[in-house]
Amino acid sequence: MTKDVDRRVQFMGDRYLFYKEPISIESGEGVWLKDKSGNKYLDVYNNVPVVGHCHPKVVASLKEQASKLNVHSRYISDVVVDYSEKLVSKHAKELNRLKMACSGTEAVELALRMARVYTGGEGIICSSSTYHGNSFETIRMTVGPFEPEFRRVPYPQTFRPQKQGLSEEELTELYLEKISEQIQAFKKDGIKFAGLIFCSIFANEGLPNFSKDYLSKASKLVREAGGVVILDEVQAGFGRTGTWWGYELSGLVPDICVMGKPMGAGIPVSGVVSSTEISDVFHKKWSYFNTTAATPVQAAVGSTVIDIIEEEGLIQNAKKVGAYLKEQLDELKEKYEFIGDVRGPGLFLGIEVIDNKEDKNPDKPLAENLVESLKERYFLISNAGEHRNVLKLRPPLVFDTSHADLLLDALDHSFKKVSS
Repeated sequence: MTKDVDRRVQFMGDRYLFYKEPISIESGEGVWLKDKSGNKYLDVYNNVPVVGHCHPKVVASLKEQASKLNVHSRYISDVVVDYSEKLVSKHAKELNRLKMACSGTEAVELALRMARVYTGGEGIICSSSTYHGNSFETIRMTVGPFEPEFRRVPYPQTFRPQKQGLSEEELTELYLEKISEQIQAFKKDGIKFAGLIFCSIFANEGLPNFSKDYLSKASKLVREAGGVVILDEVQAGFGRTGTWWGYELSGLVPDICVMGKPMGAGIPVSGVVSSTEISDVFHKKWSYFNTTAATPVQAAVGSTVIDIIEEEGLIQNAKKVGAYLKEQLDELKEKYEFIGDVRGPGLFLGIEVIDNKEDKNPDKPLAENLVESLKERYFLISNAGEHRNVLKLRPPLVFDTSHADLLLDALDHSFKKVSS
């Protein structure tokens, strides 16, 4: 494997790889990945192949459309328009205009531009531990420079809250106050407020538990201040949460919604949906064209992904299997002092790894050791969250209870190993 890593560094220049001993993946099917040596790994991490690795219908759709036509969007394509109609029909009725891009980063950039054009403002509020992409503008929300256009607020959570001893309602109000403070800070600095962007389930923050009405109350503050609400569904969307979209869990309809990753099951495609009003104002002032976006191949594959999700009942599966897995993980939590919390919706779960249940200090090294231990047992997960101490379980949605049982057994063995 050292030879493979050295060749990558020689020709690609980076070592940004999972695991101390990286693996060389050669093929995939469903929830399984196979390396060069023929070892099979249960994939409990990759949400991009949302309907499973190399789904036959996705492969067939890609092959059929690629053999017929793939061209940019300055020609009319029924394939693209039909897909746009199909996709917006899965959203709340207010979100009825689609713009396509090629990556989550591009889609977030476009959403920010739409918000700024629509409101005439520049100021954007985001979470203090967020990630929305890797372009200069989107990475600023993660690593800065933040000011003057970006202001960060603490993300809502109950496991390690900003202040102890508060009720859920009081804690929610505390987090909402932080949004109000930043809106006022923009005003004080003479920067017109444009809006707020959050992941609908705060995935990169570690899937924290938060009040169901937090996002709706935050949206009220934002809209009253003249801003718009952007929700990032790049990780949460397409059935991951046991609903089509993560925003449904909060009973909220954003003004702009961003999609990516699983949208094309591995084909580079992303999108932004908004209201007709926001779309029309944007197009009066700006044009948007992306050479490799809104292509027939993207649309054909994207449409097939939607069909598979519906035909195979993958949203219901995510809800059912996710609930089963979470229930079993809660039982494991009681056995081990270093498992502080189990949380998340559908087939997107996080296991908080701590030093002990009294102090609740995040234990990143232990989380990393657990990821490595599971990899040695041929199970692929990752660690995430503000402190990188949350085990991240996010498999393709064809993951069933038999796969969950295999994972649970492997987790128990790895937990015992690090406990001894």
